Amino acid sequence: MMKKILLAVGMMATLLFSLTARASYPADPYTLVQVAADKTFARLKSDQPQIKASPDHLRVIIREELLPYIDNRFAAYKVLGNQIKQTTPAQRDAFVNAFTEYMISSYADALAHYDKQTVKVEQPKALDGKEITAVNLNVLEAGKPDINLEFKLRKNNKTGEWKAFDMVAEGISLLSAKQSELGGLIRQNGIDAVIKQLEDHNAKPLVLKK
Repeated sequence: MMKKILLAVGMMATLLFSLTARASYPADPYTLVQVAADKTFARLKSDQPQIKASPDHLRVIIREELLPYIDNRFAAYKVLGNQIKQTTPAQRDAFVNAFTEYMISSYADALAHYDKQTVKVEQPKALDGKEITAVNLNVLEAGKPDINLEFKLRKNNKTGEWKAFDMVAEGISLLSAKQSELGGLIRQNGIDAVIKQLEDHNAKPLVLKK
């Protein structure tokens, strides 16, 4: 009897946690970008000593503050494109894992030199039933030109949650760049070889560009 009671309590706690987490998740893409940007830039600013001591700490920041709002599986599948038909479920999962870490490194590298800036998200616009949209974010710093970042987001049909799958920095789409770079390698060398290449890249320490 006690085991049944404990099991019921555990199930109720899990359900309550799930409902609480969903209630606190940003309801629209504009709020999501604002929340994700605020958290990420606050960490970039507060964790400068750790970043200077070890640039790999940038990956920790991206993983903890930005990754929860990124649709990494969708982004990985976009890179695979039509070639996804030639992959097994195990290969797809391995590619998603490797590509997720690759994305973390790419975002860390793109945001590496942001620390003292403030961010401003554009005013919300009517979505009109759209399930894919883009949200602009301006990075502001006194005495310097504004920097524009664009986040592309997708609404999940099952959960109703918005998540980002691409960031355009200085006019360059990170996802498009990876599609061009990795798509050809997958066609030429096969997905297993590309997974290994990504894993090798992910194992290297992050080096900040001057």
